[in-house]
Amino acid sequence: MPDLISDVRVGIDVGGTKTHIRAALGSTVIADRVYSSEGWHPGDFRRAAAFLADLIGQTLPPATTVSAVAVGAHGCDSERDCAGVRAELERLLPVPCLVLNDAELLIPAVGLSAGVGLVAGTGSVAVGRNRSGEPVYIGGWGWLFGDEGSAPGLLREAVRASLGARDRGEPQDLLTDLLLRSFEVAEVTDLPEAMAADSGASVWGRRAPLVFDALQQGSALAEAVVEDAAGALAQLVVRMAARDVAVDDVVVAGGVILNQPPLFDSFVRQLGAALPDTRVHPLDTAPVHGALRLTERLAVT
Repeated sequence: MPDLISDVRVGIDVGGTKTHIRAALGSTVIADRVYSSEGWHPGDFRRAAAFLADLIGQTLPPATTVSAVAVGAHGCDSERDCAGVRAELERLLPVPCLVLNDAELLIPAVGLSAGVGLVAGTGSVAVGRNRSGEPVYIGGWGWLFGDEGSAPGLLREAVRASLGARDRGEPQDLLTDLLLRSFEVAEVTDLPEAMAADSGASVWGRRAPLVFDALQQGSALAEAVVEDAAGALAQLVVRMAARDVAVDDVVVAGGVILNQPPLFDSFVRQLGAALPDTRVHPLDTAPVHGALRLTERLAVT
């Protein structure tokens, strides 16, 4: 019979495509696994809690007792969502649990206690807490209506810019050439229909690198698209300040903004012009580290 392992803390980062779970006994990590997020449905609280509880059961060694669980969850975009999943998870386990939006893991992940978490990857959103401790979510409208600065948002705005240039009678830009080639159409006016026939956040997002390819080759249109995207991301933080959220520190994560220096550099420059005292921290560790840090507070209380 295996020895009992007690007081294990569990942190979980549920992303749009993958879920990272890490468990620790004291300061020692005893399990660290990554799973697919297929089956994650945050709008169905019972189903979401069962998804999390099943992953914990799969990950931990036999005869393990859990003392606290903290979850940063993609799609938990309101206090109601977070409270609903938390209540169901505590019913299943039952131990003290905390459920937050996944962007809220960024601040504790880098060792800070307050600030704004900004994500620009498959989507874009800024999350923080106002001075009363209430969560504030700005952006995150989804690839169809918003998510400026995200991968699908960049692709969408690149097509809009190409259509606008055509209406102004400007010579066809390299960015437009790359878009036509990628969608296998001959005319700029064919792009909207081609995009509608091949739509979705991940589908559009896969084409986003062509914006940066065009920028690197001197496209003025691509430069404008990237500048506008960076400005939109900076405005998410500016709006946070207007909502009584401390913006002294902003932790930035997401595959697009961290892997594309032109976007990151423009964001830092434009944010600095608007909020000169704000410090920007690129995320340099896994967000699940933030979830595990949050369990320390739960275990104490």
